[in-house]
Amino acid sequence: QVQLVESGGGLVQAGASLRLSCAASGLTFSTYAMAWFRQAPGKEREIVTITWSDGNAYYANFVKGRFTISRDNAKNTVYLQMNSLKPEDTAVYYCAAERSLHGAWYTSAAWGNWGQGTQVTVSS
Repeated sequence: QVQLVESGGGLVQAGASLRLSCAASGLTFSTYAMAWFRQAPGKEREIVTITWSDGNAYYANFVKGRFTISRDNAKNTVYLQMNSLKPEDTAVYYCAAERSLHGAWYTSAAWGNWGQGTQVTVSS
């Protein structure tokens, strides 16, 4: 039913910018909270940012001031603008969607719909 497709990943140098996109279908997009998670080799999947249906956003401390989440409800798409990229940002970035969040929404378990992920690699 719900489908999420990420795009925009790639290989960039430290300090560069990248914009990820997540195209959603099979849901009433405007009623869903949307999030970006990332997972680096050997590490747990971690929250990067979330945007709720009212437009409010949360950012993990490690990306504050560098990353920006936005959503275009008319296009059923959520974006992640990443600036000043660092090698430690290297990870697979996943898009997630959830209409009804409960408990610790900043954990992977709270989200029911996931994309396949897009690889972001930042070289020094």
